[in-house]
Amino acid sequence: MSTIQEQYSQKKKTTAEALELIESGDVIITGLGAAEPVELLNNIHTIAQRGVKGCDLTSCLPVGMYDYILKPDYADSIFANSWFYGAASRKAGAAPNTSHVPQRLSLAFKKRNFARKQDGRRLVLLTSCSPMDEHGYLSLSLSVTYEREAIDEGAFVIVEVNPNLPRTFGDATVHISEIDALVEVDYPATAIPEGTFTDKDKAIAEYIAERIEDGSTIQLGIGGIPNALAAGLKGKRNLGIHTEMITDGMVDLVECGAVNGSMKTLYKHKIVGTFAMGSQKLYDFMDNNPSIVMKNGNWTNDPCVIGQNHKMVSINTTMEIDFFGQCASEAIGPVQFSGTGGQADTAIGAQRSVGGKSFIALYSTANVKNENGDRVPISKIVPLLKPGSVVSLSRNDVDYVVTEYGIASLQGRSVKERVERLIAIAHPDFREELRFEAKKQTYY
Repeated sequence: MSTIQEQYSQKKKTTAEALELIESGDVIITGLGAAEPVELLNNIHTIAQRGVKGCDLTSCLPVGMYDYILKPDYADSIFANSWFYGAASRKAGAAPNTSHVPQRLSLAFKKRNFARKQDGRRLVLLTSCSPMDEHGYLSLSLSVTYEREAIDEGAFVIVEVNPNLPRTFGDATVHISEIDALVEVDYPATAIPEGTFTDKDKAIAEYIAERIEDGSTIQLGIGGIPNALAAGLKGKRNLGIHTEMITDGMVDLVECGAVNGSMKTLYKHKIVGTFAMGSQKLYDFMDNNPSIVMKNGNWTNDPCVIGQNHKMVSINTTMEIDFFGQCASEAIGPVQFSGTGGQADTAIGAQRSVGGKSFIALYSTANVKNENGDRVPISKIVPLLKPGSVVSLSRNDVDYVVTEYGIASLQGRSVKERVERLIAIAHPDFREELRFEAKKQTYY
């Protein structure tokens, strides 16, 4: 039997050699966000030179501006799907080589893998790891959203081994024997600046923070509103974290003493997440930190699991909400912008929790171009969603809605009551117009 070092050496490849292992018809899954293998994805379009065709590549929140997404010339070799659009996916738009895969994070891989099995195609995982330890274990580091699940399903596994990635625990550990090929790389971990927030973000965050009790377990996302909320929770005590995404703001809450996990139901004293993205400060905090447990997304985001946390609080954002309470959070009309991600999972899960709360936050207005090309404000609380809009969170699953003008509790309320409460937190300039539309549509 070969030693772990011998196994490592036998599996070590150059980027070009690793990509030669990809075959026509493969279904390829890439690491999420900051876990994506940058060198492999920068060069994956070169498989076209070997005549490889019909590969189907699914990413989630791709960070890099990769040729395989942006250049339709490679469509015969690689079709670029995504569970959650990033900048490159949005730039590609409706290009003939790209498409969106509707999903809820907790079930994303299961459903994609079901389709793959129906088609009888090989599964390939391309992701990144921190280096191997003396026992032969590497760490999936910044994401185990579906990566560990793919390995367990027998995927052909190609990884980049990067010494700049934090070593994390939980479901992140993977043994060298489970890896088919590896490429050693040395580039900084994909980082984003520490979050900032506006006065609007702060106003929304204050409404939410007032309703978060000491001892709650929280889920936060990314963006101005979650950043402001993290700052606004520093005066709380005994908070816990059970989240899909681990962020910089959570580091601050731990360091100021607001988060200690002492009141958590699941994994007491631990921070539970399924992926992380932030600044180098976050990655340094995560490295070899036994208080952080990275768990598969199919467990972390399962509403039945989330609901077991006492006083679970979920905070998500949306782009537009209508009088019924339907949330369009991932697209502008029919144009895909991001993805559902874990919004439905966490919103439903929090409402299953004893003492739980689910918040949907949005600005009351947005500035858009009119037919003359001038930017004008529009209300983001509307009588009906735009034609072709994607409903990310159904009206049945909305609890609290928050804007910079207040907070509306919709849970258990009739459509008439919802209309009244949503108009009350709309921008004052649009309230009369919204009341007029409500009466015209007989909602009010």
